[in-house]
Amino acid sequence: MNFKLKNDTFLRALLRQPTEYTPLWMMRQAGRYLPEYRETRKTAGSFMGLCKSPDFATEVTLQPLDRFPLDAAILFSDILTVPDAMGLGLYFSEGEGPKFERPLKTEADIKALRVPDIGKDLKYVTDAVTQIRKALDGRVPLIGFSGSPFTLSCYMVEGGSSDDYAKVKTLMYNEPKLMHHILDVTTQAVIAYLNAQIEAGAQAVMIFDSWGGVLSHAAFHEFSLAYTQRIIDGLIKEKDGVRIPSIVFTKGGGLWIESIANSGCDAVGLDWTMDIGIARQKVGHKVALQGNMDPAVLFASPDAIHSEVERILASYGYGSGHVFNLGHGISQHTNPEHAAALVAAVHELSRKYH
Repeated sequence: MNFKLKNDTFLRALLRQPTEYTPLWMMRQAGRYLPEYRETRKTAGSFMGLCKSPDFATEVTLQPLDRFPLDAAILFSDILTVPDAMGLGLYFSEGEGPKFERPLKTEADIKALRVPDIGKDLKYVTDAVTQIRKALDGRVPLIGFSGSPFTLSCYMVEGGSSDDYAKVKTLMYNEPKLMHHILDVTTQAVIAYLNAQIEAGAQAVMIFDSWGGVLSHAAFHEFSLAYTQRIIDGLIKEKDGVRIPSIVFTKGGGLWIESIANSGCDAVGLDWTMDIGIARQKVGHKVALQGNMDPAVLFASPDAIHSEVERILASYGYGSGHVFNLGHGISQHTNPEHAAALVAAVHELSRKYH
């Protein structure tokens, strides 16, 4: 598949090569804050109806790019497609978020866990990647992604999202061998899944360790980062002579930025609690940085958004290696015009730093 890239600024920034401006995309850029997304979701009937149809997934992936001059597209999917393919039965209850019909409750459940057949059970995802890449026609690069093994196992053990992670942490401390078994099988699945996305056309991949930040220092390194590192080691690094960069995002992971930067990834995603200038001093010679505006800034006026963009760009400073993003997903209550103000501000204000 050779659609020559018309805008490779995002990929160059990830590899810390010179760029004319700071590229940006937004986590959850295809989502409920866009009226066109809400319309498509209504047509699809459900969130998983969108995810499991390559046509719908392509349509919603492209919606934010048709509206804003973003520098990357991200596959429209969900991190929980992997546990779903492992047989846990993903469903969404209105207003309550994702849940599993068959969470991992017993030792027998855990021992029965198997790596899914990606080509069969997750074909709808790889088909969507191929279709989106074709529809993009080289406009911007396409990001593939997965949840981290620790984050996925939180959902698999808890049966959904959690306030205290009591079940997964009890298992982790009481039965570390069983926890490591879940993580090991999930890691094998994620490596196969991300490589299938790369083979299907993803030009960069991102690992979302959304719940890594709930762990203690020791537990993070043993139960989260060690497995993220195994994934990075197992990824396809180059396709058709082009590098495929990897990004690791651990929400609440600023404390461990040096360890994350040593994992072998090309870029580290930051949430808004970490100053990007300090992050750059610590690891900027090793990795690119992605982030890290508080998504709530988008509720403020375009002038306030402009000021916050300037502050973050100034904190990062001169040179390449910065992909501007939010420090977490864009809120569904965001005014799309404010998202447009963010994109315009980054593109305009960043040029003087390059």
